[in-house]
Amino acid sequence: MKLELPDLAAMERLGARIAAALRPGDVVALSGTLGTGKTTLARAIIAALGHRGEVPSPTFTIVETYDPPALRLPLVHADFYRLKHPAEAEEIGLDDYRSGAVLLAEWPEMAGGFADEPGCLSIILETAETGRIAIVELGADWLGRLG
Repeated sequence: MKLELPDLAAMERLGARIAAALRPGDVVALSGTLGTGKTTLARAIIAALGHRGEVPSPTFTIVETYDPPALRLPLVHADFYRLKHPAEAEEIGLDDYRSGAVLLAEWPEMAGGFADEPGCLSIILETAETGRIAIVELGADWLGRLG
């Protein structure tokens, strides 16, 4: 599925649609080159889940966690850009963070990818003449959920 996101409001609407459908164990894998809006979409999802306040980019910390009651469900926001090898995701304890939580993964390919997981919603963001384009691939568990 290909979605046009001409402005920030469209990105926020997509974030709200995703947030409404999220379940513990889901992965939202956000790919695209630098500056395509991965962190912007992640922030929109986190805000739609109920977080108020700043959402720092996890570029340097690699992982930021959010828990109820600030959000309606536990969430891990990870940015794997700085990883040199997928095994490093295991070394930082990613599986422990993910237990019972949603994972928002920026640069998922740097952590070995998650597309083979049935609960993975893969989104590739690209720049367009105006705004962005989101190329969305639904994992098996997402079929019929992203209304």
